[in-house]
Amino acid sequence: MKSDLTVVEICAGAGGQALGLHNAGFSHALAVELDAYACQTLRENTSWKIAEGDVADINVWDPADYVGIDLLAGGVPCPPFSIAGKQLGSSDERDLFAWAVEQVGVIQPRALLLENVRGLASNRFAGYRQRILDRLAEFGYVADWRLVHSADFGVAQLRPRFVLIAMKEEDAAYFHWPEPNGQVVTVGAALQDLMASNGWKHAEDWARLADDIGPTLVGGSKKHGGADLGPTRAKAAWAHLAVDGRGVADEAPGADWPHPSIRMPKLTVPMVARLQGWSDGYEWRFAGRKTAQYRQIGNAFPPPVAEAIGRSIRSALLHEGRRQDVVGLGSAVHDPIYKALANATGYVTLEHLHTLLDPSNTQAVIEQKLAALSHDFEIDVRTTTSGTSYRLGKFKGFTGQQDHERHLYMEKHRGRIS
Repeated sequence: MKSDLTVVEICAGAGGQALGLHNAGFSHALAVELDAYACQTLRENTSWKIAEGDVADINVWDPADYVGIDLLAGGVPCPPFSIAGKQLGSSDERDLFAWAVEQVGVIQPRALLLENVRGLASNRFAGYRQRILDRLAEFGYVADWRLVHSADFGVAQLRPRFVLIAMKEEDAAYFHWPEPNGQVVTVGAALQDLMASNGWKHAEDWARLADDIGPTLVGGSKKHGGADLGPTRAKAAWAHLAVDGRGVADEAPGADWPHPSIRMPKLTVPMVARLQGWSDGYEWRFAGRKTAQYRQIGNAFPPPVAEAIGRSIRSALLHEGRRQDVVGLGSAVHDPIYKALANATGYVTLEHLHTLLDPSNTQAVIEQKLAALSHDFEIDVRTTTSGTSYRLGKFKGFTGQQDHERHLYMEKHRGRIS
């Protein structure tokens, strides 16, 4: 078994996941990223090969050049699945999840790691997830999803992430999801020294007020204003920790800054990086001005979480630890309605679909599930005197089609996409 494991990372951002995987023992053969500032950050902090541009553009990189890599990893765009957004899924031109899975068929890596927001775990995307699992099974991979909370790995914010891991069966038998490390870090404990760095005499009092895990940092997109800590609800949660979330400060509070009960301090870029899991020992420099730096950090996958998952993947690929029986290829069922339609050779009646669900589900519930599916798949409905039946059509998402509307969207809006 190889001990020097290599990774290709797509949508690498400012390197949160990349740094974690590096610390877990993976060597980057390539990192691909669209944002120019994030690419500059990666170049300034690493000696890796960086491909700058649209990850789905073969002129930027050719997945076929990396056949047999140990790990394909990435944090593809979150807005298509975010609860804070419209949850358009495959109808969102920024969606790259299905495209990334298709590259598994090209590259045939030993393992796949993709992470996204928890919205992808919702019922709205049950059919989408089912298609992903089924497609990976077609490629010969055992896949599993898990909702991972960053706070379980010493990060001072909740930051739940929905993580997909896929491996060939012989390696999947050795994969175990990482266990929480038992280290709970509060915002106050993480940042007290930084808050006191300019002589603020109330930093200790502030740390006592900030004695809890923080809400999820929101990096946002280029379409929305400057740097702040997120929407109204997020700002209110930060206020409960004595943090003013209406912006990001240029520096820590000075000696004459009043008590936090009178005026709450704002976070600085170094503080945000600390909350995202970058420790002082990493010496990671972020390119661009304050807003660009904050956006890179706020959109990142926390390095400690990526490292914990990366170590589990590495152990599996090296066949370390306890071997276990794995669930057979394609056996997981996230959406029985989708499975029934996908496996059928023709139309499926409404009555048959009803037998697949809990008897308490009404016809209205089934129709709601079909309506959710119709966002991501074409569904042909046939109504006759004997009743209504359905047939699953093609997937609407981008998987690499040359004529997909995503290409026009990228051409028109590239400067606003992050």
